[in-house]
Amino acid sequence: MEFNTTLLDKALLLLTGLIAVYLIYRFVQALKGKDEKPKHFFYYMVSFTVLFVSGVLVILFDFAVLARPEIKIVATLIPFGIAAGLVCEFHKKFAKFYTPFLFLGFILIILLNYEIINFKFIYPIFHSIAGLTIFFLPIFAIKNKFANKGFIGVTIGGAIIGIGGIALAFLGAGKPLLGIFTAELVFAILTTILFTMVLGFTYGFVKHLMNPVK
Repeated sequence: MEFNTTLLDKALLLLTGLIAVYLIYRFVQALKGKDEKPKHFFYYMVSFTVLFVSGVLVILFDFAVLARPEIKIVATLIPFGIAAGLVCEFHKKFAKFYTPFLFLGFILIILLNYEIINFKFIYPIFHSIAGLTIFFLPIFAIKNKFANKGFIGVTIGGAIIGIGGIALAFLGAGKPLLGIFTAELVFAILTTILFTMVLGFTYGFVKHLMNPVK
């Protein structure tokens, strides 16, 4: 069954891409003048670059492009990159264990997409862990005075990407999430999910960049 993008889908994807580019620009600006380049900025920029490229590909080739193994593999870098960036920024000691764990998940996802292994629940497991990290870590950062209250936007973005990512992951495993997130429903709301997600992330990260907690 094919799912084609509507004009509204294309408009939302274009806006999502433009906002992602703006956020990348803000990260690049934040790096200027720093002798030491914090690792978390690299992870954030990779994530939103992949989001931008993925959106452009869907605009050009419809949702069918998301079924390609290489696209499914690279798209994993969106939640993985944001999650790794948050851990590197706020829990550096834990990052030396967390980032290799996500790297292992990435390798397993590559093997799964090229049918070298057949454990389909690799997607839900690793996407769920990354999604929970993105959801909870900003809350802890705000609570512990490592970030201002506006950083909650990242949690909101994390909740939205979590719903979409886990739903897509369960589809890939052949089991619609909760039995209701069928392919028809997921692709009907996917571009709205991406757009609202990037708005949440942009609000949270920009607030954090503009008013860093000393």
